[in-house]
Amino acid sequence: MVSKVDGKKLSPAMAQFHRFKQEYPNEILFFQMGDFFEMFYEDAKTVSRVLGLALTSRSKGADAIPMAGVPVKSVDQYLKKLVSLGHRVAICDQIQDPRDADGVVERAVTRIVTAGTITEEDLLDRSAPNYLAALHVEASGRAGLACLDLSTGQFLVNECDLEDLPDALSRLKPAELLLSETLAQERRLPPADRDGGPALTTRPDWQFDRTSALATLCEHFEVAGLDGFGLDAHSPGVVAAGAALRYLQDTQKTALTHLNPPRLEVDCDRLILDRATQSCLELIGTARDGRRDGALLTVLDETVTAPGARRLRAWLLAPLRDLKAIHLRQAAVEELVAERAARDALRKLLRRVIDLERLLTRVVTNRAGPRDLVHLRQSLLILPELLALLFERNAAELCGVLDRIDPLPELTSLLQAALSDDPPLGAGEGGLIKDGYRAELDELRSIHRDGRKFIAGYQAEEVERTGIQNLRVGFNRVFGFYIEVTNSSRERVPSDYLRKQTLKNAERYITPRLKDYETRVLGAEDSANRLEAELFQELRAAVISRLATLKQSAGALADLDALLSLAEVAARHGYVRPEVDDSHTLSIEAGRHPVLAALIGASVFVPNDCRADGRDRRLSIVTGPNMAGKSTYIRQVAILQIMAQMGSFVPARSARFGVADRVFARVGASDDLTRGNSTFMVEMSETANILNNATDRSLVILDEVGRGTSTFDGLALAWAISEHLLNTNRARTLFATHYHQLIDLAATHSGVVNLNVAVREWGDEIVFLHQIVEGGSDRSYGIHVARLAGVPKAVLERATLILRDLEQHQPDLDPRSSPAEPERPAIRSQQTLFEPLEKALLRELKELDPANLTPLQALQKLTDWKERHGPA
Repeated sequence: MVSKVDGKKLSPAMAQFHRFKQEYPNEILFFQMGDFFEMFYEDAKTVSRVLGLALTSRSKGADAIPMAGVPVKSVDQYLKKLVSLGHRVAICDQIQDPRDADGVVERAVTRIVTAGTITEEDLLDRSAPNYLAALHVEASGRAGLACLDLSTGQFLVNECDLEDLPDALSRLKPAELLLSETLAQERRLPPADRDGGPALTTRPDWQFDRTSALATLCEHFEVAGLDGFGLDAHSPGVVAAGAALRYLQDTQKTALTHLNPPRLEVDCDRLILDRATQSCLELIGTARDGRRDGALLTVLDETVTAPGARRLRAWLLAPLRDLKAIHLRQAAVEELVAERAARDALRKLLRRVIDLERLLTRVVTNRAGPRDLVHLRQSLLILPELLALLFERNAAELCGVLDRIDPLPELTSLLQAALSDDPPLGAGEGGLIKDGYRAELDELRSIHRDGRKFIAGYQAEEVERTGIQNLRVGFNRVFGFYIEVTNSSRERVPSDYLRKQTLKNAERYITPRLKDYETRVLGAEDSANRLEAELFQELRAAVISRLATLKQSAGALADLDALLSLAEVAARHGYVRPEVDDSHTLSIEAGRHPVLAALIGASVFVPNDCRADGRDRRLSIVTGPNMAGKSTYIRQVAILQIMAQMGSFVPARSARFGVADRVFARVGASDDLTRGNSTFMVEMSETANILNNATDRSLVILDEVGRGTSTFDGLALAWAISEHLLNTNRARTLFATHYHQLIDLAATHSGVVNLNVAVREWGDEIVFLHQIVEGGSDRSYGIHVARLAGVPKAVLERATLILRDLEQHQPDLDPRSSPAEPERPAIRSQQTLFEPLEKALLRELKELDPANLTPLQALQKLTDWKERHGPA
């Protein structure tokens, strides 16, 4: 053990601290000393600065050691802030009762707290998983990504090409990402999301060795191989999974028996939504700032439990592709919509169920307190009533939930018999176990409780024996039992009284008889508390013995809550069950955007139809004014497709969706300046991803693609992209654009339809009807929108003149077609956009009618020209 630092002798406790600090140099060491976690040296300075704690010192003068501390009972709030700022914390607990210590108290680092290894309920987002991820990239470019949620035991393995990795990370959003030293040095890292991405942790290369990873997984799950989990031992996902598991074993230092076996995510089982699509459609957070308010999940989430909220989020980010699974989920939602009384009763019961998934993790990792087991008992007591309601249901999915829930009556009875209704926070504080549960405990409690009676009787005896009327027998936790006699009666104190404490006006004594009773009483209290702690561990072991059944029930309850949420939303907002089949059809009648309709009211929102298929209506060119609703319309179609495939009802009069393999959305403008990508580069990269990966079963929505470059470059790209999606990808596509020339595609290509947003004009005023109608539009009304936005009048007038000139010289598109060559736009050379001032003045003079000008109007015109074109 370390005995000196910088030549200075250390106390035994500080020597112990230095030994642990040498083992964990990169972590802030929380060193328990009684009721506080103390930090020393640089750790103390860091937490003082970050947490705003007072920086004190241990010892004085030249031997002073910087010190800061936090109470053990409120440590969670401090851990949350440290971890959120990227710090790692090593928790060094006292593992020995100080009363039993012969010298320095025995301590041990019981766990390392990092962003991806948090289990405390108050530190976690109740509605989202908290994944620890590990990444392994092979020389071929194939990547393996393993995600473990320590708080619930979920263990996912994903395998993809390196270029697809950002999409997986965006969907799973891990809190912490493990990389090998080599991979970290190569800097082949995925781009960070808007919120900064996961905390990066580097691990030794040998922990990403295939043989080591395979051995770690097989040993933990007690299997000879991974075939039973659907994993190929030679795949990159196995390496990542082994590295993630090894990291948890190193940091948690406890049995991880609650972890589920790793499950391989297969792309063909789910509708794929890449990172850009998730952002553009604002599925779980807004595109601007990532906030939950304004996202689709906010509208769909009417869950009443935390596991249900996490399950619904997972369904939204990974919708189904299997028709049978979709129909089963729809049937369950339909029955729950129809049975309002049952729906309300089930939701009411579920509100009383604790987050079983995360509670069980705390039990397994020995971090659960007495109140956790009380909450478990309360949840188990609810299950029989909940099962009775489910027993009356007919949908196969609901019957499956019923079959997976086990109320565990024996465990429930045990917890009822053993646990008090209002236990303390800690297992060794007393009052945890009910009277009558264990005879030995009752006897010890009786001895302790009888102490008050003994004191009263003993005091009366001593008053009578000594004649000291103001003699008092008392007790405190520092000095134990005592007899207090004031100084005025000190001369009458018997010889068998032994002085124990001197006060200002009195003396306190002890007698052999009182000392013997003190030993018995205090020993009984200590023994009772220790026995309660032992009984608590027995109850914990009983819970762990039924862990698999409890986890199965917890999963079923999460599924039920998510289904009830979809049903509640459907009933509340008047959604309908869509038809989902294996066709290429997309047919929506009177569809509404679920978020906007909920925000402004379904009665105000203007519904719209949509029809697409894989033959006659593959590509829809949507034109029309700014602010009229083109972007809303195409987003709405994509969102309804996703909702239908997650098993949800949709906001429409009726709807039919052919199941899609992927949904692509390229909407809005953003840049990635930290990686050297301009707005237009990001746009083209996302478009390239669509063109390279969309199939005839995909749904693609594009908004203003090509607008980030010059007019003619952009138009040429938009035209070519449209042709490729139409003829090569053959994907169902909605393209909202201000390139009105694209409407000519319908004249030369089969499968193209033109749509536009209707408006009404009264002179210079227009009204947006937000209604999608057949046919193309050749106007965008951009100057009108600029006027509504408050652009100065002079700018608007100048823009009107420029627009008029451009429209007179607008190049025509001359689509040429031949059997061997696809149609292409013939584009003439670009015109000069801003004409010389003299030419502009001459043109205005030509257009002027002097006969219809009053002298005052002529003077105003001259003044206007002087202000706009004259010298400064």
